Amino acid sequence: MSKRKVDFELEDGAAFPGKTYVNELLKPVFKDQRDYLFDAMFMIHRAHTTMLKEQGIITEEDAKQILDGVNQVAKMEKDLLNYMPEYEDLFFLVEAEIAKLIGSDLAGKMHIARSRNDMGEAMYRIVIRDHMIDLLEHLQKLGQSLVTEAEDHIHTIMPAHTHTQPAQPTTFGHYLLAISDNLSRDVERVWQTYHTVNQSPMGAAAITTTGFPISRERMVELLGFDDMMENSYDAIGTGDYLIETALSLVSLMTNMGRWIQEFLRMASNEVGLLKVSDAYVQVSSIMPQKRNPVSLEHSRALASSAVGEGLSVIQMIHNTPYGDIVDTEDDLQPHLYNGFHKASRVSKLLTAVITTMTFNKERALQQAKTNMITITELADVLARDYDVPFRKAHHLSSLVSKKANELKKELDEVTTAQVNEWMVDVQISEKDWKNIIDPKKFIERRSVTGGPNPKVVEEMVKKRKAYWNDLGEKVAGYSTKVESVKNELSKL
Repeated sequence: MSKRKVDFELEDGAAFPGKTYVNELLKPVFKDQRDYLFDAMFMIHRAHTTMLKEQGIITEEDAKQILDGVNQVAKMEKDLLNYMPEYEDLFFLVEAEIAKLIGSDLAGKMHIARSRNDMGEAMYRIVIRDHMIDLLEHLQKLGQSLVTEAEDHIHTIMPAHTHTQPAQPTTFGHYLLAISDNLSRDVERVWQTYHTVNQSPMGAAAITTTGFPISRERMVELLGFDDMMENSYDAIGTGDYLIETALSLVSLMTNMGRWIQEFLRMASNEVGLLKVSDAYVQVSSIMPQKRNPVSLEHSRALASSAVGEGLSVIQMIHNTPYGDIVDTEDDLQPHLYNGFHKASRVSKLLTAVITTMTFNKERALQQAKTNMITITELADVLARDYDVPFRKAHHLSSLVSKKANELKKELDEVTTAQVNEWMVDVQISEKDWKNIIDPKKFIERRSVTGGPNPKVVEEMVKKRKAYWNDLGEKVAGYSTKVESVKNELSKL
């Protein structure tokens, strides 16, 4: 054996666990387990012990003593728990603490027909569902704030953009409802994921269940799951609930990041449409005139960071074996918890910004009168009211905009006579031209389903209000169910 190896082993250790393994793996993993999984672990201890008693696998007296020990240890200040070399992880440390109170033989009965595998998977699912409910509560408030603001701006005319260029007039209310609808689809993805996550793996044990007559169905009830992962191999081996969770997070934060960027554009002095409340801006350390909308910037950064957490999950699962494997466990899980925590922070920040922001209606209307963004209506009027073939109508409209641009004039600076001169063989009335260049008329005529016409938007607002109110009730119902389960288990 080389001297270098001998010296290293003298310093690091030659038997498990080596110092490097302790410092770089066991200690960090222990801390994550303590910080994230402690409460879920005790929920499972209580539920599993109760199920064993009900199935006659352990006696009533044994169950009572086990639960007494579990409840005493659960009262420990978890922040004071630290890794100890004699215990591999939090799981074994807790078992040892319970054994100190009730004896190792009795404490060992608590683990009949159970493995760290199914217990670990159940803990992860319990913690993730809590994060999902928390996030959904914040998203519901964000959705409500978007719709409430939209209702206030049903008549607020602004330019819509395509390819980052002024395109056609719309209203700020119409725009905010678009964001609300985008958000609602991500909410539905999170809900779908919640039900994928909220499945019980308990009773799968290591991977093939157990020879004891347990009731997996009872564990579903006691822990507040929707159902069970029926196939025990699937219960332990799958990572799809992690993938789906990560992807729902990535979709949500990617979509939100896009309109956060839009808000930042609107909040710039050059655009000057959106003003963030003083409560959520910071001034420059050297430039006293600055109002920096850093709340939006932080929201964008946090959203991007949350996307990174989700993508890390996908990368860690990619090409891993289908079965019990550490890649999907202690090193991966905090990425999801951190991602959801960041997503909740973004949602709360944006709710505050949207609820308190102001929108410059006059400036928005003025911008909607520039860049010839009502010219589409000329083509429509020619085709609809003057029986001009649409392609020719489109060509004539393009010609008018080109001529006006050459003169460096906006449409409202062009006379009807000039328009008729440019179009030659088609002559429109003064009234029609005045309506064509009016953004308000443009919007009023877009009265088909989903358009920016104020009456159409008003109907959409009613529907979206109902959606976000219903979501609030649904989230509250699931939150109450989960809290009820926790309370019932704490009484055992």
